[in-house]
Amino acid sequence: MQTEFISRAAKNPHLVLLSPTGSGKTVAFLLPLLNSLKENVREVQALIIAPSRELAIQIEQVFKGMRTPFRVSTVYGGHSSKLESNSLGEAPDVIIGTPGRLADHIERGSFDPKTIQTVVLDEFDKSLQMGFHEQLRVIFGALNGQQRHLLTSATVLKRLPDFLPFVDHRTVNFLKDVTESKLELKIVHSSSKEKGETLMRLVAGFQDESCIVFCNHRDAVDRLSVLLNDYDYFHSVLHGGLEQIDREKNLIRFRSKVTNLLIATDLASRGLDIPEIKHVVHYQLPPKEDAFIHRNGRTARMHAEGLSYLILANDEARPDYIEEFIEEYKVGEKLVPPVPQAWTCLYVSAGKKDKVSKGDIVGMLTKKGGLSSSEIGLITIMDFASYVAVKSNLVEKLMPKLKNERVKKVKVKIEEAN
Repeated sequence: MQTEFISRAAKNPHLVLLSPTGSGKTVAFLLPLLNSLKENVREVQALIIAPSRELAIQIEQVFKGMRTPFRVSTVYGGHSSKLESNSLGEAPDVIIGTPGRLADHIERGSFDPKTIQTVVLDEFDKSLQMGFHEQLRVIFGALNGQQRHLLTSATVLKRLPDFLPFVDHRTVNFLKDVTESKLELKIVHSSSKEKGETLMRLVAGFQDESCIVFCNHRDAVDRLSVLLNDYDYFHSVLHGGLEQIDREKNLIRFRSKVTNLLIATDLASRGLDIPEIKHVVHYQLPPKEDAFIHRNGRTARMHAEGLSYLILANDEARPDYIEEFIEEYKVGEKLVPPVPQAWTCLYVSAGKKDKVSKGDIVGMLTKKGGLSSSEIGLITIMDFASYVAVKSNLVEKLMPKLKNERVKKVKVKIEEAN
């Protein structure tokens, strides 16, 4: 898919990529974009529009991981507008952002959009589903109309939106080549009153295998989270009402396997860089089939196997889009205590702005903390902080060894992440 898209992008100014979630679309559009950039040009050359903060941040991480000479700035809600304006004022080569924040900066005059030569609309159908039509009109209305366009999506749209300044385009369609899914659907029946307990009995049986539980609304996520906390079920949550830093920390815990259970809205169904999920649970079934498909796309990705469970209360009707017979899954009758978490997430009060690298963190934990490499998990370096997973059974002895420790000659605070 990447090879074909990159080859076609060299010949076609307006190209649409249709490919499943998890198939590598980010690299597919970044390489043609990078090939179009010129060095030492003090103007914005490319714009990447993403429907969510998490996806924008993820694209930035992939871009920076390519270690090119080009400068990038990323803008999104929940981030300091003033810091963003200062960064945009220096005319980065590439700007990545969400529709609302990009439209806001354009109206403020934070950067000159007329110099942009390439526009990427990543997961463009999701931006439209989320109601960003007017913000996208503002963005495209400010461009010079002569730029090339690279669009990506995991679903087919019947027609492209009218704010796009082109009609003729080519499509690279890898949705049609998707092999038969190895996803197994199971239905779990429950009374309305016991639905939360049914969920706990279900996920307890997954042991330490990763699971996302989907709800339709953030209020339902919060209610489930309170219930799980009451029964000591360690988990993370994700929905649009959380502060950005909390969303990032919860995703870090889940990626690091510090928590194997994520309770989320459809914000987690697409675009996010999270590991292969063994189990997807629909605590509430979405009203539309597209959302159901994208939730299930979090498991059985790229020819892997996965399981999807529908928890249906007695007073809930099965939606029309699920017509086939689904095998019933019986959960255990007793509420089994959850498996203790094997990993703990530590916070380190230094990050990219302090020139801290993953190697610095590993060096501190091995030399000062006495850990082996197998006892250190995923390390995430952010601008002003870092997070590292370590084996839970070692944390109590480890923490005194790291007191008043320095990283890159900077004295850092190290504690369990809250």
